Amino acid sequence: MLAMKSAYELAMERLSKSDPEAGKKLAPEKKARLAEIDAIYKGKIAEREIFLKKRLDEVLAEGKFDEVEKIRSQLASERARLEEDRDAEKDAVRRGR
Repeated sequence: MLAMKSAYELAMERLSKSDPEAGKKLAPEKKARLAEIDAIYKGKIAEREIFLKKRLDEVLAEGKFDEVEKIRSQLASERARLEEDRDAEKDAVRRGR
């Protein structure tokens, strides 16, 4: 008699078929490189946030409220772009490039 599989088990089977590399353990060198990439991008994101938050404070102090939303939008878009760059670089490492 066959036992029924849970939804989790079925999903994991589909995942392993679609991406056979997903379940493999990473080599220590790759883990170190991924950690290095995280550290680099964490620094880049912090640098941009510090700069833009300082600029935001200046704009608020000057009473230029029309520029506030532009700076907040720029902060969000730059953060998203850096996170995408980080993820792409990490994916390349995981794939062995």
